Amino acid sequence: MINTVYQLIAPKVISVKFEELKPDAGQVLVRPTHLAICHADQRYYRGLRDKQTLEKKLPMALIHEAVGTVIRDPKGVFSKGDQVILIPNIPGDGPQCVEENYQRGSRFRSSGTDGFLQEYIQLPHDRLVEANNIDPEVGAISEFISIAVHASKRFERKAVTSKDVIGVWGDGNLGYVVSFVLKRRYPQSKIVVIGQNTAKLQYFSFADETYLDYEFPADYAVDHAFECTGGEGCQAAINSIIAHINPEGLIMLLGVSENKVPIFTRDVLEKGLTMIGSSRSSREDFERVAQLLKQPNMQRRFKTIVSEVLNVRSIQDIAHAFERDINNPFKTVMRWK
Repeated sequence: MINTVYQLIAPKVISVKFEELKPDAGQVLVRPTHLAICHADQRYYRGLRDKQTLEKKLPMALIHEAVGTVIRDPKGVFSKGDQVILIPNIPGDGPQCVEENYQRGSRFRSSGTDGFLQEYIQLPHDRLVEANNIDPEVGAISEFISIAVHASKRFERKAVTSKDVIGVWGDGNLGYVVSFVLKRRYPQSKIVVIGQNTAKLQYFSFADETYLDYEFPADYAVDHAFECTGGEGCQAAINSIIAHINPEGLIMLLGVSENKVPIFTRDVLEKGLTMIGSSRSSREDFERVAQLLKQPNMQRRFKTIVSEVLNVRSIQDIAHAFERDINNPFKTVMRWK
């Protein structure tokens, strides 16, 4: 069969590529149905990566957050019509003690290899997680939620001091899912969110306290902290965390910055702090997200950050969705028609 792949060939320029998709007895044929736009996709689409990176990675189909419908499964593991979450990781050959998202040689869709912006895709069984009875508009952001689940899992393994007060710096999509996952995992802990936008902070009704960064009390102390700002806000957020965190606290770094970030290392040393980078997620995390989203109340909570759902039938619709996403406070989902 002939497949249609929508590739970014230059900033804001999408071209159609036709390719032959040969049946594979070991893979599942899936049609993507709902796709979510990530900040990383926007950086490629708008040409905000450096020239060398763009030249190396383009042309490339965008989108690494998606759910789809099973068209054919030669092994019968999935039934035709099943809804599945698509896992964008392509594991490398690293040691088993290293999770798949950190293995050397691993690849990630929409970051050097084609993402899910295509008519059909064939994936191995272990790159799919059953997602029946999950609202596809919420299922589309499963990969994004899995990042928070993965970070909380690593935090649980590494944090050794009290978890009475956990601070989350960032009031965007990532800050929302991370703080919510933390509150659910540690209901007895005080979850404090520090942001820059009053309107966004109002969404964090489950948090115990919220503060605008310039109103955050100078003497406020947290036991551990999650940095979820990224971009140009990384430096201020990380140094604010270093100033407010208790000795031997753990700092989880989740925000992506394109530039090097200077930090105040004297306090890092004097307080004996630990910094851990957390990026993407593994199949185990996707399975946990699917279990979480099987609960209707969890679906309603996460649907809060789906700002807009747009029907997409053409290249012009794709461009429109990316432009709309810039002004949406949270996530934009494309209903892939």
